[in-house]
Amino acid sequence: MRHNDLILRTMTALIAFILLGFSIYLFLAGHQSPGGGFIGGLMTSAAIVLMYMAYGLRPIEKILPVNFKLLIPTGLLIATLTGIGSFIFGEPFLSQTYGHFHLPIFGDSELATAMLFDLGVYLTVVGVTLTIMLTIASDE
Repeated sequence: MRHNDLILRTMTALIAFILLGFSIYLFLAGHQSPGGGFIGGLMTSAAIVLMYMAYGLRPIEKILPVNFKLLIPTGLLIATLTGIGSFIFGEPFLSQTYGHFHLPIFGDSELATAMLFDLGVYLTVVGVTLTIMLTIASDE
């Protein structure tokens, strides 16, 4: 263990928490217009890569047992189906609609189909970014 590992690990816990919280905020803030999924996915990827740098591959794989390669087709499928779903209503590809719903904890909320598209983009960005970074890291 190097002498600066303790500082890196201590700061990573705080910084990763902030990055993940901000990532969720960015994802939800852009729910009425596309855009929140991409930057939210990048922020989530940055937090996870930071955790990998601080703690190494094995401990984080135990804590976060996700196959990031599967997030790519899942995200692409969600984004594509959201875009194609507008054809059902006779609208152009990727047209969005929204509605008001009553959610148990949040009360009356407005949900848009752009949020589903952003979810697909979010999953794709996290999957691609972490697949690339972890492939590079595992070659060491």
